[in-house]
Amino acid sequence: MLVIEILRLAFASLTSNKLRSSLTILGIAVGVFSVIGVMTLINGMRSSIETGLNVLGANSFQISKYPPINFSDPWMRFRNRRDVTYVVASRFKEMMEETARVNLQLGRGGKVVVFRDRRTNPNVSLRGTDENFVTAFNYDVALGRNLGPDDVEYARPVCIIGFDVAQKVFPDENALGQLVRIDGQNYTVVGVMASKGTSFGASQDNLVITPITRWLTIYGRQWRSISINVQAPSQAELADTQEKAIGTMRLVRGLKPEDVNDFEVFSNESLIEAFNSIADVVATGALIISAIALLASGVGVMNIMLVSVTERTKEIGIRKSIGAKKRNIMLQFLAEAVALSLIGGVAGVAIGVGGGNAVAMAMNTAITFPWLWTGIGLLVCGGIGIIFGLYPAWKAAALDPIEALRYE
Repeated sequence: MLVIEILRLAFASLTSNKLRSSLTILGIAVGVFSVIGVMTLINGMRSSIETGLNVLGANSFQISKYPPINFSDPWMRFRNRRDVTYVVASRFKEMMEETARVNLQLGRGGKVVVFRDRRTNPNVSLRGTDENFVTAFNYDVALGRNLGPDDVEYARPVCIIGFDVAQKVFPDENALGQLVRIDGQNYTVVGVMASKGTSFGASQDNLVITPITRWLTIYGRQWRSISINVQAPSQAELADTQEKAIGTMRLVRGLKPEDVNDFEVFSNESLIEAFNSIADVVATGALIISAIALLASGVGVMNIMLVSVTERTKEIGIRKSIGAKKRNIMLQFLAEAVALSLIGGVAGVAIGVGGGNAVAMAMNTAITFPWLWTGIGLLVCGGIGIIFGLYPAWKAAALDPIEALRYE
């Protein structure tokens, strides 16, 4: 009953000074929100990252002129590299074919696919590639056939359309053998890919693939850098295949032993590691900001409790004169300080989780609840209440009852 009475008095005191209590709670809530919101978003993105970044097939890695993610090096350093030309890429593929499956591709977005009076939105990706694209990027051909080596060799005007494109321009009829137009060029549809779904909110089915030689014939070979996907025979051979691919690429690029690589090599794992590195930096920044905000809020808690002790000096004297012990007085003021901090913590968690998940929904990533960080946040808030409320509570408990009763 004593504990319940102490808590009742603590909450009664807080509600009697609504504005002052609300401002202190707001300060704590902002500190907790900054870290909980970021952690909620990061946790949601982490839970989706393996699926979202799983753009490459099993046992695969990619070689390209540019890195997939870059926040450290000047972009001009990569821009000044030599392009991976079709001649170089073809030579690389020829030299690697005995040990790995190699896919070449490049593309352009913002295309419109036209069939008779039907057309897609101007957001279709047209990719020039080869017979290994389907397996390299985890697609399946639902109707028709895949591109063949002969299609690439003779630059045939054929294409395979994605599921979304087929639904848009061939809603009620068979697409195979039909002619579609893209940028004024005719392509014969030889296949339709099965639906693959979305990745980070973007459709993976809104594309058309055509032989890379046909693509280069139409759009030219100048200023074109080809991306190369290499698929090892098994996970066990991935490291050896990657090492051989780097050596082969250096050879076809004509690099000397002392020259550094002028190309990037990355895999699903390296993409995930890069994201995690960025996420860790963002999380550290959020923790620092939150720590500063909570420290300032702790000073606010101490200030409001010291003011409360001064305002209630006579009340403390009366309570002591009728038998209240120092421990009871101290517990009451500590309970008030902890209650202020925890209410602010709960408010910060609620706003942080809601805000973080709102952003996650907008980015089409998973909705999560950061249980660990919520627990840590509330424990820290409770600790702030105890640490910054201890001195005011001790000061209240140490008041002389006679002097307190005389206080005006």
